[in-house]
Amino acid sequence: MRATSLNATRRANDLALLAGGHQLDLLVVGGGVTGAGVALDAAARGLSVALVEAQDLAFGTSRFSSKLVHGGLRYLAHGEFALARESAVERGLLMTRTAPHLVRTLPQLIPLHRQARGAGVSRSHEAVFMAGLRAGDLLRRTAGTPGAVLPAPRRVPAAEALALASGLRVSGLRGGLLSYDGQLVDDARLVVALARTAAGFGARIITRARAVHLDGSGGEVVDGLTGEAVRIRAKAVINATGVWADRLVPGVRLRPSRGSHLVLDGAALGLGGTALTVPVPGERNRFALLLPQLDGRVYLGLTDEPMDGPVPEVPEVPQADVDFLLDVANTVLGRRLGPADVLGAFAGLRPLIDLPGTSGRTADLSRKHAVLASPDGVTTVVGGKLTTYRRMAADAVDAAIARRGLTAGPSRSAQVPLVGAAPAEYLSTMEVAPRLVARYGAEAVRLAALAQLDPRLGAEVADGLGVTAAEVVWAVRHEGALDADDVLDRRSRIGLVPSDRLRALDSVTALVRKATEGL
Repeated sequence: MRATSLNATRRANDLALLAGGHQLDLLVVGGGVTGAGVALDAAARGLSVALVEAQDLAFGTSRFSSKLVHGGLRYLAHGEFALARESAVERGLLMTRTAPHLVRTLPQLIPLHRQARGAGVSRSHEAVFMAGLRAGDLLRRTAGTPGAVLPAPRRVPAAEALALASGLRVSGLRGGLLSYDGQLVDDARLVVALARTAAGFGARIITRARAVHLDGSGGEVVDGLTGEAVRIRAKAVINATGVWADRLVPGVRLRPSRGSHLVLDGAALGLGGTALTVPVPGERNRFALLLPQLDGRVYLGLTDEPMDGPVPEVPEVPQADVDFLLDVANTVLGRRLGPADVLGAFAGLRPLIDLPGTSGRTADLSRKHAVLASPDGVTTVVGGKLTTYRRMAADAVDAAIARRGLTAGPSRSAQVPLVGAAPAEYLSTMEVAPRLVARYGAEAVRLAALAQLDPRLGAEVADGLGVTAAEVVWAVRHEGALDADDVLDRRSRIGLVPSDRLRALDSVTALVRKATEGL
């Protein structure tokens, strides 16, 4: 493997090579979780690969997910058993083999309140929910994920439910249904780890390079830093641009769906390490989620609303989504939430496939993925979920290999640990700050060493945010960050709270400049 570091110097060298006419086996367009997964899958098979991304790694939907790596329980409710099993298998791979450093076990509690004013859970619904959780646990077992990683679900009494989530409304609380799923420490960090691992196999990862035209023999790309147009030659092309896929391949039909989240203060809500799964009043099999984060924040999500009109680069969260999410959360919390509790908000757009004959709510559309072939030889992969990115990537590469006559073996990505991966037993013994271990895995030692060599790098970029100057330097030297926005909004998640972003902006900008000058 080559070095896994991504930075401005490597980007410039790789782009210059491609501009000089070097032909690749595969050009991948799109730097989200699917595109990065495609680059890794193909490079690990020995193919020569370049990935181009118009903005930054994880710029689009891949940084705006719920951060869950889930086992497909929802798909069971819709009768999509194959998709549910695929999700459970991929979750197990991430948690035990490819990215155990980035995915943790998340306890999830369905509060059981007596029914009143249209809210609460009846005894019959409780039985249905528990049956679903047991079916999900059966999926976990058939997927081979150990019970030590994801314990079996169980009903807990009211006292234990309050011990797990002290912010629950006490009145009418009968208990709760406790289950377990996987949670990413950060979805954008998963994408960066995929891209860096692909780079270790020789893939060229080029951000700020917008593809403006694709065909079966490559694509036209505009360098976002210089404005120069570059023709990249490739034997095969995969379009993995998500909700923007139809801009480059017009025949792709999508129905984007907006999933909005609110950022809240976990301590103020009385929520710690246990997530709450809250039934939406008047709905069947629809829930809101209160998801605790390692930084003490809680994400409240999520909506599933159709996105009409042109697709924005960064979606906004409408007030209607804010009101809906707060109203649902208030059915189970002891302290009533209002607009003043919202520290920030974000929304991602699901690239759902618009199949002939489908209509109705986007919430009812399948989350299956599809690999499509255009007449001019471009392969497009769309649909799917973050959890199943690896399967999507392998299917897309298989299709491109078969269609374009490339020589390569089967996918190896299920056996390739991502950068920083290590067994949980090893990570737990590292004498490094737990926060760094959770975000960087085995590489946390190298970050800690930066601060030991220069104590100034151990300081936080702004008081109370946790992110250190060493992490900014690391992001520039090794993770492909080119400016302060890349650090604030993707390599860290400071930017999810506007007031935090403002406090850290000057410090991060200065650190990025110094780190870039040192390359």
